[in-house]
Amino acid sequence: MGNADTVLEAARRLQQAGTPCALVSVVKALPPASAHPGDKAIVTADGEMNGWVGGGCAQPAVIRTVRQALADGRARMIRIAPAEETRERELGDVLEFGMACHSGGTLELFVDPLLPRAELVVVGSSPVAASLVQLGPRVGFAVTLVAQGAKAADYPDAYRVIDRDDAATVLPQVGAGAWVVIATQGRRDLQALGLALSLKARQVSFVASARKAQVLKDSLITAGADAAAVAAIVAPAGYPISASTPEEIALSVLAAVVSNRRQAATRPAGRAADDAMIARPALAALPARAPCCGG
Repeated sequence: MGNADTVLEAARRLQQAGTPCALVSVVKALPPASAHPGDKAIVTADGEMNGWVGGGCAQPAVIRTVRQALADGRARMIRIAPAEETRERELGDVLEFGMACHSGGTLELFVDPLLPRAELVVVGSSPVAASLVQLGPRVGFAVTLVAQGAKAADYPDAYRVIDRDDAATVLPQVGAGAWVVIATQGRRDLQALGLALSLKARQVSFVASARKAQVLKDSLITAGADAAAVAAIVAPAGYPISASTPEEIALSVLAAVVSNRRQAATRPAGRAADDAMIARPALAALPARAPCCGG
C-alpha cells in the first residue's frame, strides 16, 4: 500500500472516531530533504503522525502548524528552510520556519485541517424537527434527533436517533459544544428545555413564540434552573423570513445556526460566552406572533 493509501486510511479511521486531524502534503522539496513532492501525512493535535513529510527537523514546525490549523479551521502553506538560528516569519501567504538543522534541505508543505462535522441536536418529533433533520446534513451538520419513542427508520438522514429524552440517556451520546434546536411544538416542551440546558450546548434555540418562550423560561427558573443559561436560550428561533411551512421554518432556523457557527469560528478565543447573542439583533425584528412559533 502506497504512502497516499496508508495516509487516507488513517484519516478515515480518525474521522470515524471524531478525532480532528490535518492532511499535510509535500508540495516542494529541495535536496538534501528526505521527503519528496507528493509525500503525505495525517497529523493530530497531540503530534501523532501517520505517513512521512520529513525528518526530525520538519516535525516540530508541522505539529505546531497543525495545532493552529485545527484551532481556527484554516489551511496553511509553510516553508521549512535552513537558517543560522530557529525563527519564524510570514512571507505573503507562506509561513516560513527557519530551522538550524544539520541535514539542510528545504520543504514546502500544505496543511489542510480535517475537522469532524459540527453536531446539531434536534429535540422533538414535529414536522419542523423532521425538516431540520433533512436539511442539516446538507449544510455540514451531523444531526442527532432526540424524541420520546422516535424510530430511526423515520429519520434516514439523521446521524443518530435517540428514542428517549431524559438526560441520563442523551448525555453519554452527545458531546459538549453541539448546537441544539428544540422543535417540540407543544409536546414535552419543558422536558426538552431542561434536557437542552444539561447538554453544555454551544447554543440552544427554541421554536416558539416570544410569549410562550418567556412563560416556559419563567417555569424553568422557578424550578431552579440557572437564570443566565435560561436567558441565553434563543427564542423565537430563526431569522424573520415570514416562514409558514415546516420546511421554511426549518430553513430560517438553520440559517441562524449556520450564521452562529461561522461567526463563532472566526471570533478570537475567549469569546465563547458571546455565542448565544450572535443571532439576537436579527431576531429582535420578529413579530410577537411570528408564523414560525409553533406555539
